[in-house]
Amino acid sequence: MTQRLNEYGQPIGEPVAGWTPRARPEAVVLTGTRCRLEPLDAARHADDLFLAWGNAPDHRDWTYLGVGPFEHAEDFRRYIEAAAQSTDPRHYAVIDLRTGRAVGSLALMRQDPANGVIEVGHVTFSPLLKRTPVSTEAQFLLMAYVFDTLGYRRYEWKCDSCNVPSRTTAARLGFTFEGVFRQAIVYKGRNRDTAWHSIVDAEWPPLKRAFAAWLAAENFDEAGRQRVSLADMRASGAGGA
Repeated sequence: MTQRLNEYGQPIGEPVAGWTPRARPEAVVLTGTRCRLEPLDAARHADDLFLAWGNAPDHRDWTYLGVGPFEHAEDFRRYIEAAAQSTDPRHYAVIDLRTGRAVGSLALMRQDPANGVIEVGHVTFSPLLKRTPVSTEAQFLLMAYVFDTLGYRRYEWKCDSCNVPSRTTAARLGFTFEGVFRQAIVYKGRNRDTAWHSIVDAEWPPLKRAFAAWLAAENFDEAGRQRVSLADMRASGAGGA
């Protein structure tokens, strides 16, 4: 692509025709075939989520989160109550449609409507949700809301650079690794170098098709095992034009 130059011969970025600031995410309900995202609510979700975390053998899933672990239901409920009141981050509970119970939560945060940039964060998936098709669909539903409904240009994923599972998940979901911001955060009394990942709007249409193909019922056998991985779906351009 030929570099655009201004009247002074300086290189400049491509124009963004007709751009207007986007709306902030709202307290919407997003429904898929396996799960539903709904605004986090302590009265509806705190007990389910605390029980879901009770399936964990230890507290390792809280290591890279800014909160927790929670030993007592009362402490956990207070955290959920505070999170539910926030609009940035805007938290959503993940409801497993098979059981009707909340099994995790995630949020849209660092909202920048003027520039169309937003981050998915506070990804708090219990053992009942992690590494399941439900978890992938939950991520897909939120991405679709951001790109298709709200019209944002950039969707970010950030995590502790030491958090290898999170970085692996970002890559699987189609995020591009952009680098590490050194000494970006102090949390839980320790340093965090932050790994940055993103998806931009031009990448969304083929990624959306790959998600739809991967989540289709025919991509899973009788035992619920995937026939083709999401990475292979993305690489093959599954779903067509």
